[in-house]
Amino acid sequence: MGIFSSIKEKLFGKAEPEVAAVETITAEAVKPVTADVSATATSAGGAAAATPAESKAAPAAPVDVAAIMDAAVKKNGQKLDWRRSIVDMMKALDLDSSLAARKELADELGYTGDKGDSATMNVWLHKALMKALAENGGKVPADLLD
Repeated sequence: MGIFSSIKEKLFGKAEPEVAAVETITAEAVKPVTADVSATATSAGGAAAATPAESKAAPAAPVDVAAIMDAAVKKNGQKLDWRRSIVDMMKALDLDSSLAARKELADELGYTGDKGDSATMNVWLHKALMKALAENGGKVPADLLD
């Protein structure tokens, strides 16, 4: 799992497991099955029960990144400025904030600048991370997206 995935998991929770690959079945292996469709299950209100395709949950509301981060900083107990510092944001999420971890995150997010200039990289990383979180279902304050 990459650094960005770890950040998303901390903010959005664990992702649902992927559906297992479907096996290929030959026509000879398929046996006809009959079902009594007159015995359709009904809910307590008398309406037909939803099929699996119909019972999919509606898309989740965007995750409030600021609220989660503010709570994480409070829980951490240190004075952390996650709104301006990628290091503080990673610390608040209890993630490795070392230069090596930030360089790995920079690779994941497509940083093409000089990774030896950590100050410039950190500023870019914070902005890129906020943008990536917004693109992945996060509600990020507008002042952090410019």
